[in-house]
Amino acid sequence: MEPPKPDLEHSDGSQFRAHQAESASTQDAKPAHAAPMQRVCFVLQVKPDRIEEYKLRHHTVWPEMLAALRKTGWTNYSLFLRPDGLLIGYLETPDFERARAEISRLEINQQWQSQMANFFLQSDGLLPDQSMVALEEIFHL
Repeated sequence: MEPPKPDLEHSDGSQFRAHQAESASTQDAKPAHAAPMQRVCFVLQVKPDRIEEYKLRHHTVWPEMLAALRKTGWTNYSLFLRPDGLLIGYLETPDFERARAEISRLEINQQWQSQMANFFLQSDGLLPDQSMVALEEIFHL
């Protein structure tokens, strides 16, 4: 039987067990071979009268489209929608421009983007995936 781990003290004076500190540090550790990931956030605007249908379409994204996103490096991809139609997208990828270029060449993406185009307010005539402009990350914890 191992002896109990000693209590350690936070800078605020509270105490915690040493094994808690050990498990926290191993959870945050990343494999040495992991490629650095770009954290990408973008904004689009869904037409207010199409919001409910847009949400329904994303409950049933085609399996081939999901596979294409994964294959071309789109990971941890999420969409967030405000009631007024402001759409926030977030993803992680080793290279955003490469991931965008690769997905844009696939027929399944071209079909998906064509179907999604009428959901967005856009003045430039581009498909939604061509309109994404990565926002500047100014803070990350």
